Amino acid sequence: MKLKKINPILQANLTNSGLVEPTVLQKTTFGKIKSGIDLVLIASPAEGKTTAMVIAVLQRLEKAKSEEIATQVLIVVKDKFEVERLQEAFQNLNRNMNLRIYGVHDYTDLDEDKNQISLGNDVLIGTAARLNEMFSSAGFDVNQLKMYIIDDVDIQLRNRLEPKLYRLSESIGKTQRLYMAANYIEQLDVFVDKTMSEDTEWFDFYEEEE
Repeated sequence: MKLKKINPILQANLTNSGLVEPTVLQKTTFGKIKSGIDLVLIASPAEGKTTAMVIAVLQRLEKAKSEEIATQVLIVVKDKFEVERLQEAFQNLNRNMNLRIYGVHDYTDLDEDKNQISLGNDVLIGTAARLNEMFSSAGFDVNQLKMYIIDDVDIQLRNRLEPKLYRLSESIGKTQRLYMAANYIEQLDVFVDKTMSEDTEWFDFYEEEE
């Protein structure tokens, strides 16, 4: 995949997975996400938001030390299915990079989740409910987070998960934030204003198409 200064191992993994040409979204946002700014991405699934996110995370963590215990990237998704789907997407592109990917959701064992996280991980994927439960009872170190990502933020806000998402945001503190949505909704403006930096950039790929 032709992206500027991409990790060669990651590039090989993309090619081996049949991902040769980046979408407009992937090409447009790769450098922006690498720069560390906060972003809101609004686009249809066909634009490859998930792959763009996975690429950005793996690129960001290419120099992560395996002995680090604290989570490096936290990703909040809407449900069990999305946890498993995103885990698979990461594993497909994580070959020879050896990053530790762990997923939690409302149907995983809470005690086992805590034990696994205490052993160290690089990317933690979970639902808002389970992550709130874990963070409130386990005292995780979130000071070393490099990225905080909310996928399907529009759906999660529509499902009245604002209180849980706000609690997570407040517990994390300052780090790069990436929110991804399939559609713009009014609640997103308020949520972004309260949880992201003033320099946040918005990319609406429906407008780009127009």
